[in-house]
Amino acid sequence: MQETVPIGIMGTGIYIPEHFMTSAEVARASGLPQEVIERKLGFRRKPVPGPEDHTCQMGIWAAERALAESGIKPEEIDLIISVSEEHKEYPVWTAGIKLQQEIGAVRAWAFDVALRCGTTILALKLAKSLMLTHADIKTVLVAGGYRNSDLVDYRNPRARFLYNLAAGGAAVLLRKGYSRNRVLESIVVTDGAFSEDVAVVAGGTRVPMTVEALARRQNYLDVFDPEGMKKRLDAKSMANFVRVVRESVGQSGYKVSDIAYLAILHMKRSAHERVLRELGLREEQAVYLEDYGHLGQIDQVLSLRLALAQGRIKDGDVVVLVSAGIGYAWDAVTIRWGGAS
Repeated sequence: MQETVPIGIMGTGIYIPEHFMTSAEVARASGLPQEVIERKLGFRRKPVPGPEDHTCQMGIWAAERALAESGIKPEEIDLIISVSEEHKEYPVWTAGIKLQQEIGAVRAWAFDVALRCGTTILALKLAKSLMLTHADIKTVLVAGGYRNSDLVDYRNPRARFLYNLAAGGAAVLLRKGYSRNRVLESIVVTDGAFSEDVAVVAGGTRVPMTVEALARRQNYLDVFDPEGMKKRLDAKSMANFVRVVRESVGQSGYKVSDIAYLAILHMKRSAHERVLRELGLREEQAVYLEDYGHLGQIDQVLSLRLALAQGRIKDGDVVVLVSAGIGYAWDAVTIRWGGAS
């Protein structure tokens, strides 16, 4: 059921570092053949951070681009939801408040959210809910950065499915009463059975960051039981991908067959192709991010902008953003692109 008050996307922004790591470099670092990196893991290169490409900072640059695209002034923003990853400039730090300061959003208030690679879709859900239930929230900025590529240990074969992690920033500017690019219904599914399958071991309250922990390389992401996690994910993940997409479009008043474009996170090529088959979509109805790798919660905005630039989305199309994040979470949101002026 669509609300009478529309919530629309006025602008988006993306920031991609100029530094890239190639599949050949990943092959040398990991010992995997370059062909496996490109054909199985599914990327030819990926952006990695330069000296100034800090997590929140990349979100700031993306936000400035979204503001420029939309024509909205920073002081018009009522709320900022930061989707910056927890691996950022400082630990125990609210990135959204820094972003608010840097872009000059003097009237806004800000907070951070986290759902790993599902964070941006969650933030869109929260933004819409807050706008519909609070009369004083009319304009919301969702923005943040990601550079979990820092946490990849290429010497750890257990973590090979994380070798595609990259870096970048994204922003989405929403306005209540704006009828174009209308944000419809979103679905979030989580499964705590996977909550401790992937983690950075050291640096929390369980395992302090010590010289010994660093020597054991416990400051990187690790996968504790790769085969066990794979078997359990194989039994659930695809079903949950399909579920969140079907329920999102269904609650938005559409069918899966109405989807014109799917903005999906980067994953290994075989999984990407299977998602499209399960949903009855053609290859050209999604962009495979083989020249970007996986930028976490930035992927959906990047995919959307690439599709628009390539002419894959036209006025009136049903677009679905879908993601999955370790933990494990799956989420999707439906957008009716274009529409009333």
